[in-house]
Amino acid sequence: MIQASVRSSDIDDAPAQPHGHAAVTRLTLTDFRCYARLRVDVAREPVVLTGPNGAGKTNLLEALSYLAPGKGLRRARLAEPDRRVGDEPAGRWAVAATVESGTGTCAVGTGREAETERRSVRIDGATRSQKDLSALLNVVWLTPEMDRLFMEGPSARRRFLDRLVFGFDPEHAGRVAAYEHCLRERARLLADGGGDPAWLDVLEDGMARNGIAVAAARAVTAARLDRAASEGIGPFPAARLAMAGDLDLWLAAEPALAVEDRLRQALKNGRAHDAQAGGAIAGPHRGDLAVRFAPKDRPAAECSTGEQKALLLSIVIAVTREMIHERGEPPVLLLDEVVAHLDGARRAALFDELAALGVQAWLTGTDDELFAGLRGRAQFFRVLDATLTPR
Repeated sequence: MIQASVRSSDIDDAPAQPHGHAAVTRLTLTDFRCYARLRVDVAREPVVLTGPNGAGKTNLLEALSYLAPGKGLRRARLAEPDRRVGDEPAGRWAVAATVESGTGTCAVGTGREAETERRSVRIDGATRSQKDLSALLNVVWLTPEMDRLFMEGPSARRRFLDRLVFGFDPEHAGRVAAYEHCLRERARLLADGGGDPAWLDVLEDGMARNGIAVAAARAVTAARLDRAASEGIGPFPAARLAMAGDLDLWLAAEPALAVEDRLRQALKNGRAHDAQAGGAIAGPHRGDLAVRFAPKDRPAAECSTGEQKALLLSIVIAVTREMIHERGEPPVLLLDEVVAHLDGARRAALFDELAALGVQAWLTGTDDELFAGLRGRAQFFRVLDATLTPR
């Protein structure tokens, strides 16, 4: 067993926390990616992981991301994180954590079930569903792959927003899963010739009920973050956010129940079209998160790489502030290689904001010097060959 331990008493000048402070204080990995077995105990302050590329830093963040519903920050197939020796799997992956929050301490475990493509979740020893993770701990991440979030298709932006919605509305995960299940089943039936019209009615009713709830929750969260990020945060630019899509326009103009009926009818009328085209002619799966760089009143997609990175951080800081206001505690942030492209002023502002908000952020990078501003306010580990060494 590889073991590293840092306690809060080892961190000088840690800021007082007036609110709850959600944090992972123990992380245990078994047969996860490059880690045969690892246990690391940390305090509630930020955690800095530095080391060369390929050392296992991002794998640690991916393991932490499985403490939230979904497929993790890499969106991997369920068996993909299994540790391998050569070309052979060495075992099924498992992640366990001790989570501390304003409501107390609990033990969380998740991993791949034997011989299935299902992920099990246990909280304090009891079998639970993935959606229960949202009520326990909020996890928000930024990765280098998300640098093109504003340049690519809308599906990644919807997933990004949904993870933020989970922090305000834990039931959102279940509604998204229910909607997507009905969407897939309807598409399968239509592709096979349509099947029983009564069963299509049932599936479309599920799509309408859950779809309107999903779209409404996204719109509420986008509006909340628009207010929070509209003035900018220190040197991070102001961001403007809004939902864009036909369903969003309907919701802005009509009561939710009327839009639910309208979507149900649109799905029924669109069966012939959808049988040919696949998918569904309308629904929250066709929405998008529109983000603008407010200082230049320009769509984020037209901004420079540096401006887009700063916009993402501005949104993450805004959602952290909003979660503290709404739930009394911040999310756990997973920030993979985010400081490498920030200038000195923005790095210092980010570190100060993390300390002021009392957030546990796990940050990775190859250069220790980029994190010098966190000395005395964070825990530092060197990651090399799947081994963590306190620094």
